[in-house]
Amino acid sequence: MRRFIIITIILLIATALITVVYFKNLNTPALHTSQTMRVIPNNAALVFEFNNDAVFYDIFKGNKLFAPLIGEQQLADLDTLRKQLLTNPLIEKFFTGQNAFISLHPLKDHSLGLLFTIAAAKGFSLTNIDQLAKQVTNGLLITPMLFYGKKGYTIYSTVLKRRFYLLNKEDDVYSGTFSKDLADQCAQYIPQKDKQLFLMLPDQQNATSLANLYINYSRLNNLFELLFKNKNTDILKSMRLLPALAALNLNFKSDALLFTGFTNIQNNLPSSYLTLFVNQQPVVTHLQDIFPSTTACSMSFAVSNHKKFKADLSDWHIKTGLQHEKDSIFNKVKAETGINLITEFNQVLSNEFAIVTTRYMEKFAIISLTDGSAFKPVMKNISKMADDDMGQLNYNKLPFFLLGDPFSLFNHPWFMIIDNYLILANSQAELKSYTDTYINRKFQSKIQQYNQFDNLVAERSNVNWYINFKNAQPVLRQDMNDNFYTDFANNEPGWKNFYALTYQLIAADKNFYTNFCMNLNKADSTLIKK
Repeated sequence: MRRFIIITIILLIATALITVVYFKNLNTPALHTSQTMRVIPNNAALVFEFNNDAVFYDIFKGNKLFAPLIGEQQLADLDTLRKQLLTNPLIEKFFTGQNAFISLHPLKDHSLGLLFTIAAAKGFSLTNIDQLAKQVTNGLLITPMLFYGKKGYTIYSTVLKRRFYLLNKEDDVYSGTFSKDLADQCAQYIPQKDKQLFLMLPDQQNATSLANLYINYSRLNNLFELLFKNKNTDILKSMRLLPALAALNLNFKSDALLFTGFTNIQNNLPSSYLTLFVNQQPVVTHLQDIFPSTTACSMSFAVSNHKKFKADLSDWHIKTGLQHEKDSIFNKVKAETGINLITEFNQVLSNEFAIVTTRYMEKFAIISLTDGSAFKPVMKNISKMADDDMGQLNYNKLPFFLLGDPFSLFNHPWFMIIDNYLILANSQAELKSYTDTYINRKFQSKIQQYNQFDNLVAERSNVNWYINFKNAQPVLRQDMNDNFYTDFANNEPGWKNFYALTYQLIAADKNFYTNFCMNLNKADSTLIKK
């Protein structure tokens, strides 16, 4: 019996040791990804992940999608350095097959820097790089240096005539960049272990994905402040205020970037306007069909239950301290006109509403109604009419309180009702322009290339951002910082090589399923015959 107990104890100890060793060496993709990503400085809003193997590079060899986004020269420089450094026989086996990350960071000189981050396989050490430095035929001059106490190297490529800064962060994770400023940022950054900066994908999904895009919406502020003169750029304001993290998978297509995945709301952070839409169901949208053919950008909303949306919007006004102002305005409307505008509006509100900006800087709010003719007398009673069809509201901020934050663009707007659509604009001239568009059917849905693009995106959504790059050029010239606009307008290949971009949020389990699509331009954009 005593012998049996001793054997049992030995077996239990052996089992425990095997278990400890197993889990110590277990290296799932998600675990490896999170360990590597945590060293990336937290001012990155976007991180692109891919597997550093020949399959990935072969798929995208000669592909026209990434060069316009990253910059042809930047991409060529990174590829040259990869071939010189990561495919060197001394270190190739330690990095082939490892997940690599490219992140975008703001720099002190108001430019953007790319940071390349990768974890080495077991067995790699800095002595491997020291051995690499002794080679005289690899076209690299490698010099050891310290980055705020972190050991690293300056790598001068005789092919590129440029310096690349490489430093060892922790746990065999290495970060590299062509920017000394960004290398210093990386060295000084202390990972925040208790703070989630990016949404991790499930193990199986990460292992089978060709590439991934991670987004921290709250960090978009840093990016937008660099790109735009106006921090509250119309259609992007709501996106940067969304308290959420996204993880998207790349779906390969030769002429389009397609990412699909999830946006998860961070419930420990203050809610925003867009969080109201997680309580809805996805809706088949049609409003975009009547947007002008000159549409530069738009932000569209769709709700399955407008009563629930209006109740949630009212609660949001209370939480944000706006209820007193709201009551004051609508009580004034009631006292002066006898109209309970909130009730009247809610009775005719349908399930879609949008904001559209055209290439001529025109801005429209287009709101779908269930009965336009019934609501027209209500609008006339609260407006000063220029004629029987168009008038200017007598009260400020009504669109903001009726539909939410994005509609603050229309503080004291003009209106008209055409069929079952309420159209708002900031001038009568803009309304006349849209009347011409509507009557003569000058819609983007009449353009062949738009319809080809529209076939790539989900027909059901709740929030949808859209940019037509050609039409948006005048808008971006006005809103973007000069150095970035110059790159946008002149780089070849560049962003102008793309036709359009859409980013969709689709309500799912109190979060959002997310689609991102951007396709290359085609020569043919002829109008479809009526």
